[in-house]
Amino acid sequence: METIGAEAWIESLSPWPVDGFGLDRMWALLEALGNPQRAYPAIHVVGTNGKSTATRTIEALLLADGFRVGSTISPHVSGWPERIRVDGREVDFGAAIGRVRAAAEQVRATQFETLTVAALAEFAAAGVDVAVVEAGLGGRHDATNVLRTKVVLLTNVSLDHTEVLGETVEEIAQEKLAVAHEDSVVVLADTAFERYIPGRRIVLGGAREAAEAFAGHAIAAEVEISLPGRLERRENEIRDGAHNLEGVHWLVRQLAQGADYVVCASILRDKNADAMLAALVAAGTRFVATQSSNARALPAGELAELARPHFAHVEVVANPEAAVARAHELGEPVLVTGSLYLLSDLARHEREAGR
Repeated sequence: METIGAEAWIESLSPWPVDGFGLDRMWALLEALGNPQRAYPAIHVVGTNGKSTATRTIEALLLADGFRVGSTISPHVSGWPERIRVDGREVDFGAAIGRVRAAAEQVRATQFETLTVAALAEFAAAGVDVAVVEAGLGGRHDATNVLRTKVVLLTNVSLDHTEVLGETVEEIAQEKLAVAHEDSVVVLADTAFERYIPGRRIVLGGAREAAEAFAGHAIAAEVEISLPGRLERRENEIRDGAHNLEGVHWLVRQLAQGADYVVCASILRDKNADAMLAALVAAGTRFVATQSSNARALPAGELAELARPHFAHVEVVANPEAAVARAHELGEPVLVTGSLYLLSDLARHEREAGR
């Protein structure tokens, strides 16, 4: 299957299960494909924010240590092939999707289930030593919870997707850590949620400690990674997909002190948009409301109304490309944020324009 055809088909799939979350379709799909997830051990990256960065950091550390590594992240910004890599390089996305399409259609798999299985099958075909897998929405019922998990990394926990995962950070942590097994090593930033870990095999730390827990020794290499849409610095512009309140707080702390950014943002309807906007005021006083192509995105006009109590100057430009251009007209530097889907839309437009 050509990459373009694979992307069009993937985009046609529902991103949400119509009959609720669960693993029945995943197990049926994996069984039809010979259970590729059994071919290698895995490091499972769960949490609210920072999962993609952690996944790529673990990938880089293990590659530096001599392992063959498969990795998968979500969502993407630069394009669908960004999601599946082997040994630090994007795979042939068309071939990866083509390998699983018939079976996925048979069980009516969702978009994320299909992408996850495509990654797992690709890793098996490549003969990797380890898969580093970023969880999607949560943990217990997430499509990625089918792995031979040796290490679990919990990046952090905050209130997000409460309608699915729970209404408190404790409930959410419990859902995310449900991917750990009795023989899994779990890496935590602190001990706040250790009571939810089977067997209590705890290591304190982050991505490096997770990589070292898998390797069984310290890794001397220092690695630097960059990801599209994660504190992505451009000329007079920063793009970051901070999509919840904790993510916005982190982003604001990374910005140049004293700079007055023009903020251009789209925010999904199921987020705490008012709190996010209140936090974004620390970045600047001018705001351009726009709207990503995601069906859950707040209409630009509605987002602007929410922004008016917080920002001195608010404008509405529904088209993302035009909104970013208008933000630059209002002043620089510009901060583009609020949703990775917004950044993906902008990246798609740049690809189509040949930039």
